[in-house]
Amino acid sequence: MFSRSPSIIDLELERAVRELKNHPIGSEEYNKTLEVIIKLHRMKSEETSDPMSKDTVALIAANLLGIVMVIRHEHVNVIVSRAMGMVMRPR
Repeated sequence: MFSRSPSIIDLELERAVRELKNHPIGSEEYNKTLEVIIKLHRMKSEETSDPMSKDTVALIAANLLGIVMVIRHEHVNVIVSRAMGMVMRPR
């Protein structure tokens, strides 16, 4: 559905793996290429971002729910300044 173009690291990793097949196992070129693959793999794992924690998602959902509740209350009744104190402010 969504196609993502490969990054430069992905392309270089694929090229290094293809190059690895051209050398006999245990040779100096094989070992150098293997070290490059390991470095590229580390770079790729550092490139990906960590997913949001469940606590963060719950906090965001609770804040949005509170805002919606205040807005719906304002729509039905007059809102006083005390109600805005219920909304969590960013630090």
